[in-house]
Amino acid sequence: MSRVVVTGMGAVTPVGNTVQEFWDALKSGKNGIAPITYFDTADSKCTLAAEIKGFDPLCCMDKATVNRTDPFVRYALWACMQAVEMSGIEEAVSKEQLGVYFGSGIGGFQTVCKEHAVMLEKGGRRVSPLFIQKMISNMAAGTVAIRFGAKGPAISVSTACATGTTAVGEAYRAVKHGYAKAVICGGSEAAITPFAVAGFGACQTLSNAANPEEGSLPFDSRRGGFVMGEGAGALILEEYEHAKARGAKMYAEVIGYGSTCDAYHVTAPDPEAEASSRAIADAAAEIRDVAPDRIYYNAHGTGTQLNDVSETLALKKVFGQDAYKLHISSTKSMTGHMLGAAGAVEAIAAVHALNDGIVPPTINLKSPDAACDLDYTPETALKTPLDAAISASFGFGGHNACIAFKRMDE
Repeated sequence: MSRVVVTGMGAVTPVGNTVQEFWDALKSGKNGIAPITYFDTADSKCTLAAEIKGFDPLCCMDKATVNRTDPFVRYALWACMQAVEMSGIEEAVSKEQLGVYFGSGIGGFQTVCKEHAVMLEKGGRRVSPLFIQKMISNMAAGTVAIRFGAKGPAISVSTACATGTTAVGEAYRAVKHGYAKAVICGGSEAAITPFAVAGFGACQTLSNAANPEEGSLPFDSRRGGFVMGEGAGALILEEYEHAKARGAKMYAEVIGYGSTCDAYHVTAPDPEAEASSRAIADAAAEIRDVAPDRIYYNAHGTGTQLNDVSETLALKKVFGQDAYKLHISSTKSMTGHMLGAAGAVEAIAAVHALNDGIVPPTINLKSPDAACDLDYTPETALKTPLDAAISASFGFGGHNACIAFKRMDE
């Protein structure tokens, strides 16, 4: 089995449309949450979102591509273009050995809403011939594969809010076991629409706060649900010897992956955290020799009542008393919940935390919940040496995914 390393990253997020902008924003505690501008929220209980700002797809694709793609595909393309350029992988690997593992929790929901309105107003004959190809959730993976000529395994992943992490983890396995020399992996989402906000609001998962500073409150006693975000994250995972031979910069080694299912409830996490703790333990198996105070854990940390408590319990089950020594934060306090993209951008945050020795904060954590009593790095980033990082995601349906990274030895 091969070692697997990260050689490229790309991101488009509510706090920055490049990896560097994204990471600089996280370190400074920038809040990407604001009142929704995409539509009139007068009839909505939920008025906040973490929208992408200042992204012009024409900076990286032609008008024809823009017209035939949903925003979730455009975000995916831009993130993947950044990652491929950073890695230099496009000309360094055979197309048959280049894979794509890319997912979306919802897919082309903006297209669904738009074309449904067309059908109701003008009839089915007026529905766009591009409707299906813009809507289906595998089109991020397919479009990325076409863009880079990737003829290796091309898999579209959908495990709800765990999608991004699942895609990275499965890509890790593909490279580790020799199914590809390199994989473009990650997740994308663009579902901030009246219909989606109404739907998530109806199942009582969204925050009803009006103040952006009170919207996403992971691990805080005042938390009342998550804030919808959008965007994409992409990583290049590459076989270590292949990367070494071509002199590629290696940003971290992927050292473990855990994937389990609660098999408990379609939306609520298992309060006993049995399967989620196992996913974390499986991912962290190869870093158990690392001192806990040199590990960063990027939490799923959605700011819902049940998730934050069960995730805290999961960490205690895995690490025991050492859980109190971990450096933990939820970057969703700044980016909102990017759904299928969340795990990918949070993996990028974990890699950067590891390299810079900086733990990004959980902003607006002012009133900690007594049941959430670990070190969640409230308000301000922490400078501290780190040797390993973990990123976890948990999704509707009980999907649990966790990925672990280790700092590259000099």
